[in-house]
Amino acid sequence: MPVQKIPFYTLSLRELAETLVNDGFEKFRARQIFDGVYAKKIFNPREFPSIPSKLAEYLSERFDFEPAEIVGGRKSDDSTKKYLFKLSDGNFVECVLLEAPSADDGKIRKTLCVSTQVGCACGCRFCASAMRGFVRNLSACEIVAQALPFVKRTVENGKKEAKFEFENIVVMGMGEPLINYTNLMSALKVFNSAEKFAFGARRITVSTCGIADRLEKLPEDGFPYRLAISLHGATDEVRGKIMPINSRFPLARLLGAAEKFSKSCGRMITLEYILIKNVNDSFEQARELAKIAKRLHAHINLIPYNKVPALSWQRSDAGRRAAFARILDEAGASYTLRREKGSEIDAACGQLALKKSLGPQ
Repeated sequence: MPVQKIPFYTLSLRELAETLVNDGFEKFRARQIFDGVYAKKIFNPREFPSIPSKLAEYLSERFDFEPAEIVGGRKSDDSTKKYLFKLSDGNFVECVLLEAPSADDGKIRKTLCVSTQVGCACGCRFCASAMRGFVRNLSACEIVAQALPFVKRTVENGKKEAKFEFENIVVMGMGEPLINYTNLMSALKVFNSAEKFAFGARRITVSTCGIADRLEKLPEDGFPYRLAISLHGATDEVRGKIMPINSRFPLARLLGAAEKFSKSCGRMITLEYILIKNVNDSFEQARELAKIAKRLHAHINLIPYNKVPALSWQRSDAGRRAAFARILDEAGASYTLRREKGSEIDAACGQLALKKSLGPQ
């Protein structure tokens, strides 16, 4: 029976040094290994510089450094790229690499969207992940591993450099992040920590469908990241048709938790709002959405619905989307009207993984 490897990425420098010393290696090697992984972004111990072959062999056998295994992917005409990853237990998750305007300055930057669960239990009725149901949480290292294949290596003035291909991380893929909270926070610490990948907290956004009891605790936890809430309905009646979680956490409680977070943490929340034809795209909903955004001092992200073949809902047409946006504008709400992205490559959450897990239809 193979020995269970130690997940590397959640280890601190001190923990790695202690493990090395206990197994007969020098303490200073921990710093060399951290430099190889986090600065040089080398994820194969046999390629670490200045590491003896005996130590490299030990690291390969004892620790899990592996990036997620890409087994499929698609690219759209708008530079959106979707990747399918196979996990060690045979399950599949996906991430998306896309270009989008920054919330800070509007400049186009690359963003990596990662998953936190195989499937999802929340049952949002526009979502392909929900169609499979919940299978399991991803470990912290499985969340981190989705980013590792996206390293760009260059040589400038004779000096080698290794950088990630993306500037921002959004946790908006398969699964509900706040249900997998412990593993989520461990993974984000790997990205955010100064001794690891050193992504600033403002470059990381976590999206939730509205787990209000967990949201209420975020200020107490010192949650440093940006927050996005999948709203998709501005009244309980409409939101309840789209998101079953609304019966457990109605808007009054959700918005109360969001307001507490905004005031305590001093960061603007993003409200995600997918426009679905004849479901949530009425002008009444636009007016109510504007009120919510102004109450929370939030930014609205208007998103064209990505069609899921098994579902009957349709995208609001361009004229309706523009009219909806005008109402927000006239009400003085902050918003962005997104272009449709990745519709031809099954870029809605969970579509590619659902197809792979179900097999040929």
